[in-house]
Formats: sequence, structure tokens, C-alpha cells
Amino acid sequence: MLRKIVFFIAEEKQICAIEQMKRNFGQNGEMIVVSGAFEAGKETAYNKESTLFVTDEEEALAALKRNGYYAIVLLHAGNKEQDLSGALYAITDIEELTFDSFMLAYMRLAGEPWTILETERCLVREMTVEDVEAFYEIYKEPSITYYMEELFKEPEEEREYTREYIKKIYGFYGYGLWSIVSRGSGRVIGRAGISWREGFDIPELGFVIAVPYQHQGYAYEVCRAILEYGKEELQFDEVQALVQEGNEASVKLCMRLGFVKKDILENKGKYYERYVVTL
Repeated sequence: MLRKIVFFIAEEKQICAIEQMKRNFGQNGEMIVVSGAFEAGKETAYNKESTLFVTDEEEALAALKRNGYYAIVLLHAGNKEQDLSGALYAITDIEELTFDSFMLAYMRLAGEPWTILETERCLVREMTVEDVEAFYEIYKEPSITYYMEELFKEPEEEREYTREYIKKIYGFYGYGLWSIVSRGSGRVIGRAGISWREGFDIPELGFVIAVPYQHQGYAYEVCRAILEYGKEELQFDEVQALVQEGNEASVKLCMRLGFVKKDILENKGKYYERYVVTL
């Protein structure tokens, strides 16, 4: 859990802006420490797992990353010539940032899943490697894989795929396929989200709900919220859904969500009906 945000800042002009940001953050501003320029060993005064470091120095970034600390960079006119490309996240205009911006950066670096949204009965969050066990329980039902691809036969392959998905898809796009968690039981009951299919120029909605939770409105509840998120947060104008021929349950869901059938296409020997909704 994030407890400190420590700034190792070489350019003194940035200190005033950071102090203003602390005041803007109110109570959360108490978590911010301004330590001036980086010196080797200064970082050891802070807990590695609960601290996010922010620096404007190439040397500091390299040292923090080398020693396993979570670090992002502050870009400004004074460090344009430095190579700070090794940081996963960079910030500018620091007075305008919110505390959540730092929290989300910390969570990504620490491998903690972002909570995307909540509905009346569900929480939609990023997948974790630990979710893979639940996915196998869901996908062992024959009706689940009848209209969609199976998981890897070996769980470790699926775990490795999930690790790479978290790193590359969430890390690059900031969205993708997410886990659906029952707020009542805390169990993973499915997956849903928005992703891109090769060869198409609009994003695609995908979803799967565990058999014991089907025909209870969960898919509609979650997918409706995801489409709203796609509109408001991701700024998408249209979303498509590809439904394999014969999957009447998914067709009914798409129609209820406002999708309109556009065409039929073939992929790897299977035929799909393509539906599109305008957000």
C-alpha cells in the first residue's frame, strides 16, 4: 500500500510547484516528502514496497530502478537533454495533478490491479495471475468454450500469458479484458472488457460469465457499465461485438445493449455476426 511519495528533485524551480501540490492534496499531502537532489543511499530511509519515488534526474532513476524501487519521472525544461525513457510513467505540470495519478502509477509499478468500475453486484478490476485458478473453474464448463477459445491446457502457460497481458496490454493501453468479481462473495465470476481485434478499426466488447451466474442479469449489468466507461473514460464513439453463429444468448444480450447487426464474417473457419453500438 502506498504510504509515501518521495521527490528527489535537482531543479529548485520545481520545489515551489510540489509544495503547492501538497497543499492541493489536503490530508493526502502529508504523504509527500521533498528531499532535494538525489544522493546514493537516501532512498534506503524509506520502505521499498510502500514508497513511490519521483525524480527529475537520469542518474537517480537508474539507481532507483537498479535497486528495485518504484520510480517515475518529472519532466521539465531543465532536464530535456537527459535520458529518462527508462521510466514507465512521466509527469508534467505537477500543480495540476491529482493524488489518484500517483496512486495509479504506484499500483501499476507494484503489480496491484486497478479497480475499473463497480456495479450494484459486481466489481470490475484488472486481472491478476491469482485469478487464473478461477478462470479454469469457469472454463471447464463445456457451454463456455463452445463459442469461444479455451484456456491453455497447462495452467502455468495461462499464468505466463496473464503476466504478459498485464504488463503489455494494461501497461500500454490502460484497458483490456478485466475480471468480474462478485461484491457479495468476493469470487471471480467471469471476465469482460474492451480490446482491439486485428484488422478492425473500432474496439470490441468481450464477455464471459460463469454458468452458475448466468440468466441473472450479471452480463447485462457489467457490460452496460463497461460501455458507459468506454464512452466517458476512454472516449470511444463505437464498440463492436463478434458473436459466433448459433450463440443466441449473446445475440440477445447485444440487442438489449443497443447493438445493431452489421454483417457476417469468417475467421479461422468459423462464422461470426458483427454487431456495433454507437455510444
